[in-house]
Amino acid sequence: MSGQSTVPALARESLTHYLRYGRLMDKPAELSSVLQGQAGVFVSFKKDGQLRGCIGTFAPTQPTVAEEIIQNAVSAGTEDPRFPQIKQSELSELEISVDILEAPEQIYSLDELDPKRYGVIVRKGRRSGLLLPDLEGVETTSEQVAIAMEKAGIQTNEQIDLYRFTVTRYK
Repeated sequence: MSGQSTVPALARESLTHYLRYGRLMDKPAELSSVLQGQAGVFVSFKKDGQLRGCIGTFAPTQPTVAEEIIQNAVSAGTEDPRFPQIKQSELSELEISVDILEAPEQIYSLDELDPKRYGVIVRKGRRSGLLLPDLEGVETTSEQVAIAMEKAGIQTNEQIDLYRFTVTRYK
């Protein structure tokens, strides 16, 4: 696979392969430079404009971005607890986006965030929540942080550590 348009195609192929054969596909023999390195990756599936599954990693867990996409595409399609598993019959109706994350950097003020440009990670002890950048309906930094805190089970009055990151989004 080569070129940037192959990033969502790899996610689709991965989920299709898993639903057909019940196992993860092998990584492609030829990897474009985008797929070679290591990075956190989020894979999102939408159907009729509505989220249908989204799972990701904010730090790499696999040897390559390609393998991170393969793993997270299957997880997003079959293990997102908010949704029933995606069926083979739905595959052609899915819109796919893949976000490849840059390394997070710690910040000390909401002024250092911009919900259109940066994703956010909030941490309190072992609890953490992440929200990707440029999400529909998230207009302010306070909304962005509040949603991430809710995902992590962190109360609004608790002190948190804040991190921001950028992504390259492939559709």
